Amino acid sequence: MKLLHIDSSPLAGQSVSRQLTRDIVRQWTAQHPGLTVEHLDLATDAPAHLDMDSLGFRLGPNAAGLSEAQQRENAVSERLVSQFLAADVIVVGAPMYNFSVPSQLKAWIDRVAQAGRTFTYTEKGPQGLAGGKTVIVASTRGGVYSTSAAGSAMDHQESYLKTVFGFFGVTDVRFVRAEGVAMGDAAKAKALAQAELAIKAQVGVAANHATAALAA
Repeated sequence: MKLLHIDSSPLAGQSVSRQLTRDIVRQWTAQHPGLTVEHLDLATDAPAHLDMDSLGFRLGPNAAGLSEAQQRENAVSERLVSQFLAADVIVVGAPMYNFSVPSQLKAWIDRVAQAGRTFTYTEKGPQGLAGGKTVIVASTRGGVYSTSAAGSAMDHQESYLKTVFGFFGVTDVRFVRAEGVAMGDAAKAKALAQAELAIKAQVGVAANHATAALAA
C-alpha cells in the first residue's frame, strides 16, 4: 500500500494542518507496518501556476514542436499525476485561506486534473478515472464555518476538495476538521482535541475501507 502525504501550509512548525497530517500518517502507518509513504511539501516544492508553458500537457504526450520550457513543465505535470495515481491513500493538509485552499494546493490540483489520466468525458458526461483511493483531508480554519448557514456559504475549501476529488472518481473522501484555531487558546485547544478524536475514528474506518478495496 502506498500513501501520499501532501502539505500545503507555508507555516512550517506553526502549522496546525501539518500537525494533523503528521498524526494521520503516523496512525495510518501504525495500522499498516509495510506502508510506503511519500511526502510532497507544496510550500517548498509547488508547481508553477498554469500558463502557456505549463498547459502543454493538455496537448497530449506526443505533441510536436514543444519548447524546452513546455517539455520541462510537462515533466513536472507527469511526475505529479503519476505520483497521485500510484497512491492508494492520499492525506492532504488543507488550511482555509480566504475561504478557499492555498494557491499551492490549487496549483497541484491543476496539474493532476488531466483528461485521460484522472478523468475523461463521455457521452453521459465526465467520468473519474482515479477511483478506489481513500483521501483524508486535514481541514483547518481560523474561524468557525460548519455550524451556520452563513458560514457554510463561505466554505469554498472543503466543498471544493470534495468536488474535485469526486470528479477524479474518488468516492471515499474524509475530513478531519479543526476550526476556530485563531479564536483564542481555549478554542484552539478544544479544536485540536476534537480533531485528534476524529483522526482516530476516521483512520480506523478509512483503513478498513482501503484494505477491503485493495483486496477486492
